[in-house]
Amino acid sequence: MLSSSYKPTPFGHTLIVGAGPAAVHTAVHLAHGGWCGLLGLMNRRGPHTTQLAQELERSKFTLVSSVQTASTDPYRIQASITDWYEGCDRPDDLWDTLFLCTPSDAYNDVLLALQPDSLTRLKTIVLLSPGMGSNLLVQSLLGASKDRIDVISLSTYYAATKFEPGSFRAAWTKAYKKRISIASDKPDSMAVRDVKCFVESLGVQCGVAGRSIEAESRSVTTYVHPPLFMNDFSLDEILGSAISKKSMYKLYPEGPITPDAIRTMVRLWREISEWLRSLGAEPVNLLRFLNDDNYPVHEATLSRDEIDRFTEWEPVKQEYLLYVRYASILIDPFSVPDENGRYFDFSAVPYKQAYQDGNGKWMIPRIPLEDYKKLKLICGLAQKANIAMPQASALIKRFEARLDAFVREKGADLVHPGLLRDTTSGDVEAVWREMRRGL
Repeated sequence: MLSSSYKPTPFGHTLIVGAGPAAVHTAVHLAHGGWCGLLGLMNRRGPHTTQLAQELERSKFTLVSSVQTASTDPYRIQASITDWYEGCDRPDDLWDTLFLCTPSDAYNDVLLALQPDSLTRLKTIVLLSPGMGSNLLVQSLLGASKDRIDVISLSTYYAATKFEPGSFRAAWTKAYKKRISIASDKPDSMAVRDVKCFVESLGVQCGVAGRSIEAESRSVTTYVHPPLFMNDFSLDEILGSAISKKSMYKLYPEGPITPDAIRTMVRLWREISEWLRSLGAEPVNLLRFLNDDNYPVHEATLSRDEIDRFTEWEPVKQEYLLYVRYASILIDPFSVPDENGRYFDFSAVPYKQAYQDGNGKWMIPRIPLEDYKKLKLICGLAQKANIAMPQASALIKRFEARLDAFVREKGADLVHPGLLRDTTSGDVEAVWREMRRGL
């Protein structure tokens, strides 16, 4: 462990948990912008961590962030980490803030390993990519430390970031979100103000929601990924042995988007909206959310009135408008056409397929595995509130049937243990208890 003198900063000594592209990008910009004092990086043990440790040793523990978006000039910055941990157990008791940059389904394991009660300085935990209910789940895991630790949920990670080829310490950001939401369940949270300022320093608008569940509901993947990637077309591509030649956001037969997939999207959004209303939270206008917060289309394609009144229309018209929206972003409608008049092929996003990890175990990509886990938690919580979710349940059953077949095909001893373990029932009970306390 390296050390440094303390410097007063908004987040104080900050530990980044997770070592993916989003974690690297966040770490560099926290340090480069003077948002933190000491900067630590922690990741669970495994082949990725082993390779990263070697890169860090060679680079004198320097991380790199390159940014090149349509709205900014390209630039490259770097920052040095002061503390590096292989494994999430027994961190030093010197951290004021944790940024959890892991998938939300890993929060349970991470916090059990971290033992927050032993981190006596810890005041803030920031969830970079939570699912609905993640904040309450984390609160349930804090034990005696719950009152002193403020948990902040982002609606979603605020950028699109990948690793530079051949490196696990250098991240490349190609786009920022237009806006995100954040929230704490603590009244008058000072940490919310600091997180908002940090996000806005990156050029991203940041609104503050009244409750964590409301901020967490502002993630587009919650509504889009299950209907598009938990159907048989997509699962054939993801789980199949042949190299996929299809695209994730194209119309059938090039991709999974059909009128039926869009109908599923509308039904799922309506179910989640009913559950949110039962909690006293404001649901999203899905079409406005897709257009204004993610990627717009020309008004000649969808009028402002059609977008703003989306929640008022009958389901059939809602399905029509969403189908028009996805058909209109097969190309980037705001790109400059080339000499042949062709616009940028916006929807040509290849599927990531099932793969063998560094230990030779079969694993399914985060899309749709993480989406399945998030949806199953939502469905379980809705059932507790006596809210029926037939569409969500159907998507879950289809995915589980395909997952079971995949495990049988590969052999249970040859698949990653994460595919065989389901903590949803325990997570539902923990979140439900926190919800009942807040009523």
